[in-house]
Amino acid sequence: MLRTILPKELIQLAQQRAAGFPVEGFLRGEGPENPQALLIGEAPGAVEVTTAEDHPFAGRAGIELMKFLDTAGLSRENTYITSVFHSRPFKDRLKLNKRTGMEEVKRYNRKPSGKEVLAHAPLTDYEIRHIDAPLIVLLGTSAIERVLGKQAAVKDLHGKVLTTSVQYLADLEDGTYRWTDKKYSVLCTYHPASIFYNRQLEAEIQEDMRAVKNWLENMDMHENK
Repeated sequence: MLRTILPKELIQLAQQRAAGFPVEGFLRGEGPENPQALLIGEAPGAVEVTTAEDHPFAGRAGIELMKFLDTAGLSRENTYITSVFHSRPFKDRLKLNKRTGMEEVKRYNRKPSGKEVLAHAPLTDYEIRHIDAPLIVLLGTSAIERVLGKQAAVKDLHGKVLTTSVQYLADLEDGTYRWTDKKYSVLCTYHPASIFYNRQLEAEIQEDMRAVKNWLENMDMHENK
């Protein structure tokens, strides 16, 4: 059964902390109680927050993600999927409607800012602490920098399973992240939407997903001995 683990009080706190930012909607992470992996992405887009498809990665990027998960031997049913920012960050721009000849306001997705990610940091911290997954998979720069720090780069880290501390927000009034004492198994890869701009990354993500599959299979073999 897919569900969210986020308490209502924590969601309300995060929404209060993000008040005033140009964002809309709110999307909870979801998955089984004991997933094989915890996937952390960037933020929901228009499809997730403005339609009835209120599931993480329900849009175009989600279609690609499901293909990648299949390579890894994963699915929505055995994976908890969330993001470092749970509302849709947007930017409004004027665009010419060629049919009418009139300018219209068009709303575009954008990357969440550092302050926005910080506003929802308590949610990410809660999910990492409470979801009992053997592997965390970080999808894209926003997730990687939030969990592993600004110095972490996807081009250097992707496809490798790291045993590492992760960042958390120790004080709600302090915008400084600290490092957990606990070590986690973490794999970084590119965000599935990246292939829309660079098709060459598709092969790299598939290779990263094969690394996920191999790691999970080896872990199962050790546990069953």
